[in-house]
Amino acid sequence: MIRDLSLTLQGILNLDDPALAAAFPELAAAITVFDRPDDSFKPTQTTIDLFLYDVRENLELRTNEPLVERLNGDARISRPPVRVACTYLATAWPVGGTDLALQEQRLLGQILQVLSRHPKIPASFLKGKLIGQQPPLPMITSQADGLKEPAEFWAAIGNKLRPSITVTVTIGMEIAEPVTAPIVITETLRFGERASKDEKIIKPATLQELFRIGGRVTDAADTPVAQATVTLTGTGLAARTDKDGLYVLGVIPAGNYTLRAESGGTTKDVPVTVPAAGANYDVKF
Repeated sequence: MIRDLSLTLQGILNLDDPALAAAFPELAAAITVFDRPDDSFKPTQTTIDLFLYDVRENLELRTNEPLVERLNGDARISRPPVRVACTYLATAWPVGGTDLALQEQRLLGQILQVLSRHPKIPASFLKGKLIGQQPPLPMITSQADGLKEPAEFWAAIGNKLRPSITVTVTIGMEIAEPVTAPIVITETLRFGERASKDEKIIKPATLQELFRIGGRVTDAADTPVAQATVTLTGTGLAARTDKDGLYVLGVIPAGNYTLRAESGGTTKDVPVTVPAAGANYDVKF
């Protein structure tokens, strides 16, 4: 996934847009690599080097809230991705010409202009597993707290100090496969008086149970019916189905009821028992 990010940044700097290539001709003519810029790094043509030097979790974006998607009557449950901040050091390495220092500065300025156009990476640039990631990937270019001790950094990798730009992109990294499970059709609410203040056990004589039920409305071809009205006759409870044909009703005591689904002038009544014993609360026209 980090490789996909590197290829994404390379794509942004390639300047495939002819208008951008005309505005930044030196950058358009350069190649982009990801090598360690040590003393052995001596490119033979004008090069932009994006060296990945720091990878760490963005703790401010950490969440433990699972992601739940509804798919054909099931729930697809995913652990939230780890939000990882990847920081690159962008340097320019001009080759040829009479004033390499000014060429280097011009290239750095063009890198800064191009990357700063995208506080969030547009979807059209994303590669591999980054495609479709939500929310959009934030990119911070030339952040104020960038490279803390640049002289020490360059000494550590065995090269001389040179100007650079830091670029940080935060990506979502999946850490577990999603789990698919049936959507809960009955939710039980139990309340009453505790047996003692130190126990969670409810006194049987005071126990009361109420239920919330959910189901799916489909047509004869098993296609979900959206915006159908579902009522529990005699209770005053009603709900509308969502785009997946799902609805939720409650809260109600245990007992026998009639579900009524209405859509486009068609009505269907289904007898149900709450809580359902091995059955469900689906309605099929």
